Amino acid sequence: MSKDSFFSKDQEQMARYAKALSHPVRVYILEYLSRQSCCFSGDLAEELPIARSTLSQHLKELKEAGLIHGNIEYPKIRYCIQQERWKEAGELLKSFFCC
Repeated sequence: MSKDSFFSKDQEQMARYAKALSHPVRVYILEYLSRQSCCFSGDLAEELPIARSTLSQHLKELKEAGLIHGNIEYPKIRYCIQQERWKEAGELLKSFFCC
């Protein structure tokens, strides 16, 4: 049996979400975004005591996991929670911890 067929799609997706949640900066970003509809990357840079390049890497991880999306509104990027994926992540994690 190959590795690709051994794990369920839900297990693989939960692992992607868990990886995205594995750093406190990314958890903070998601909490920040969940309290408002969207924000600009500059707002986050002012909130967090990290370099902008580091912030960009954390935003990239969250985007790759599908938990946020960014829209370019020149010269800034506006980030929002990807609501469908956010809900899916919550359901997957809840089902994992409630078993």
